[in-house]
Amino acid sequence: MTPWWLRVAVVWLVSRAVTTGILLWFAARQGDNAWTRAHPDYLSFAQLWDGTWYHIVADSGYPSVLPMTADGHVAENAWAFMPAYPFLVRGLMVATGLPWELLSVFVSLVFSLGAALVFYRMLRMVLHGETALFAVVLFCVGPLSPILQVSYAESMHVFLLAVALYLLMRRSYVLLVPVIAVMALTRPSGLAFALALGLHVIHRLVSKRRDPFPVWERILAVGVAVFSGLMGLLWPFVAWMVTGSMTAYTDTELAWRVPYLGYRELVPFTPWVQGAEFWMPGLLGIVVVVVVVVAFFSFLFTPWARRLGVTLRLWIASYGIYLLAVFFPQSSTFRLLLPMFPLAGALAQPRSRWYRVLLVALLIAGQWVWCYYCWWVDGYDWTPP
Repeated sequence: MTPWWLRVAVVWLVSRAVTTGILLWFAARQGDNAWTRAHPDYLSFAQLWDGTWYHIVADSGYPSVLPMTADGHVAENAWAFMPAYPFLVRGLMVATGLPWELLSVFVSLVFSLGAALVFYRMLRMVLHGETALFAVVLFCVGPLSPILQVSYAESMHVFLLAVALYLLMRRSYVLLVPVIAVMALTRPSGLAFALALGLHVIHRLVSKRRDPFPVWERILAVGVAVFSGLMGLLWPFVAWMVTGSMTAYTDTELAWRVPYLGYRELVPFTPWVQGAEFWMPGLLGIVVVVVVVVAFFSFLFTPWARRLGVTLRLWIASYGIYLLAVFFPQSSTFRLLLPMFPLAGALAQPRSRWYRVLLVALLIAGQWVWCYYCWWVDGYDWTPP
């Protein structure tokens, strides 16, 4: 019998070949742009957009003085990009003498394979092996899967998140601490995971009659939830200490919204209302946001989602709440949905061959659509990934 890890590795390898082909197709047609010359090779094409910012962090670290625009507002700068991924690549550069372009993509590929392996093991706790493997297929060929093999931190973050969710499902609270510590400094996730842990504690307290929740486990779980919350606040605190500005991190993040909204303060749970007003002025935008939010949270109560178990659904809900609280909806939002990858386990459950073939085909087509609108630079692009 073929080992589970080999089956997952084959799925990953085939999916990477497909995605690499799509990226190379776009690279061959890429014109001159702010990041590359025309028709770049793969490694150069993988450096677009935020990949350049991560390279800056790896080479130069973070500014102690925030750059300002002509009208006195904080400009886009490296503080928006957390240190774990670029510092890891930097360490490998020092150790091996190899360039950023090669190592940054290599690290992303290795973490994407690790994420696929852990994802399978995680889903095997709640789903049959064949369904779990097809969920890995969906994860590997999803529309956002090109981001798993470019110079972005997403692969590293998804791997760490998969490990964290696996440990939470196993209730290995102590082992969560180092994973959360690194994860929260890879992509913004500490606050969302703290919420998920808090809801996990509440659920265990409510169901303690049929599922004992000893006092020592309660203490550990609450302690890890608090730790995750503190880690979620650590990077803004570091930015404050280094720059002297209490709002250095949030001001930096808000700089990317200026083309859409101008300069506005961050007020929790208002960005999606602002997005509705920007994209679809009037009542229609608000109605669409409400419908999307209701449909999303309603889906978590469907039979397909319920089979994922309480822990995974609590994470998906918590991360959804986090996105509603702080992120402005635009083209990057699709990438920000990647941490909801456990939903692939719900989509994988129907066993119809036609359903599965069609779904895989649609997802691969979605990669092409995402690359066209969000990765490839067409000369007047305003839809960054």
